[in-house]
Amino acid sequence: MRVGIVNYGMGNIRSITSTLKYLGVDDVILSSDHSVLKNTDKLILPGVGSFLQAMSVIKNLGLDVHLKELVLGSRKPILGICLGMQLLTESSAEEGDNEGLSFIKGAVTKFDNHKLKIPHIGFNQVKKNKSSILFDGIEDNSDFYFVHSYKMLSNYDINQSVCDYGEAFIASFEQENIFGVQFHPELSQSNGLSLLKNFITLTGC
Repeated sequence: MRVGIVNYGMGNIRSITSTLKYLGVDDVILSSDHSVLKNTDKLILPGVGSFLQAMSVIKNLGLDVHLKELVLGSRKPILGICLGMQLLTESSAEEGDNEGLSFIKGAVTKFDNHKLKIPHIGFNQVKKNKSSILFDGIEDNSDFYFVHSYKMLSNYDINQSVCDYGEAFIASFEQENIFGVQFHPELSQSNGLSLLKNFITLTGC
């Protein structure tokens, strides 16, 4: 199994790499090179920080074009984590109105409840979708670790799970070969390990 971590300089790469190796992935590739990412079985798009800055770097590296070819064209499975999940959407209201990769119909916006402590940090329960691949074998309302200031919403059925932090938001989605989680599975103890294992072992997307 060869898993490619998309390297654009804005991700919790060390923790993800260590977790994948712990799960028995024999070949973890860290790269932004199209020819290298092309020769992987699955992709992980990490992310921590600014949506605007991340998209700027991704476009400068030509990764928007490369990822479109690999994910939408070749249908290579991809998992976006935290900011990486948000980048897969159509847009974000962070620092203005910014376009995402548009692999998934949905948008990232601010939390509306001004009484909430932002960013949302810590473990919180996730209400899973019963048909979820990522949550297979994981109990409903299990805890996962979140660190984020913006939430994702969608008017479409994208097989989403939901978390409630003063208001409901999408905690994960899965549509064909495209997966995303707002939380950090690599920091979510046994539940996160199970979810990542489900991703790296999935077949037939």
